[in-house]
Amino acid sequence: MRKLPLVFLAAAMVMVLAVTLPSVFAATTNSTSTSSASSTAGDKFLGAGIAFGLAAFGAGYGVGQSGAAAIAAVTEKAEVRTTALIFVVLAEAIAIYGFAIAILILGSSG
Repeated sequence: MRKLPLVFLAAAMVMVLAVTLPSVFAATTNSTSTSSASSTAGDKFLGAGIAFGLAAFGAGYGVGQSGAAAIAAVTEKAEVRTTALIFVVLAEAIAIYGFAIAILILGSSG
């Protein structure tokens, strides 16, 4: 459990490097071989991948935590089965939201 903040910190550092490194290399080499259209398309793919990837990671973590708690609650009291299932489904819906945002990012013009 204590390693989870370190995982989030490492993921944030990788995302910052992925966004900044291409612009640093383009600025130092004065390369004009990449057009702004391909750079914009690459930024869209990167943004959509980050949006869906983090949403899927969050959904997996949420389902794991709420699923474990739901099973523990149902074993003690069977009447809470439906309520526990609702919390698991709410955590799983996060991945669907991330997928929708990725589709919106890829479909946007500009």
